[in-house]
Amino acid sequence: MNPLTWAALAGAIGLEVAGTTMLQMSQQFTRPWPTLGMGVCYLIAFYLLSIALKQIPVGLAYAIWSGLGVVMIAAIGAVLFKQKLDLPAIAGLAMIVSGVLVINLFSKSVSH
Repeated sequence: MNPLTWAALAGAIGLEVAGTTMLQMSQQFTRPWPTLGMGVCYLIAFYLLSIALKQIPVGLAYAIWSGLGVVMIAAIGAVLFKQKLDLPAIAGLAMIVSGVLVINLFSKSVSH
């Protein structure tokens, strides 16, 4: 598979996480700059996801996108916004990461 496909998916995930972070910072769309940044990040993220979908099946791309996005947002929430993660939340996040690893390392649906 073309390395640019994976770069597009990684960029899509990073921009979706940045957009979601700015969504929190927008304070329910009352702050214009974070709101604008959120919109731009989401727009580019979905464009990059569409590029990745040319070679990665949608179900697998979305599993990777959403799984890594959830984990990254939880980490950002804990660090930037001082949101607490209890043991069950951490265990659940670890299972999400494990699932993404299983898909990428063992699934024959993803061409490596």
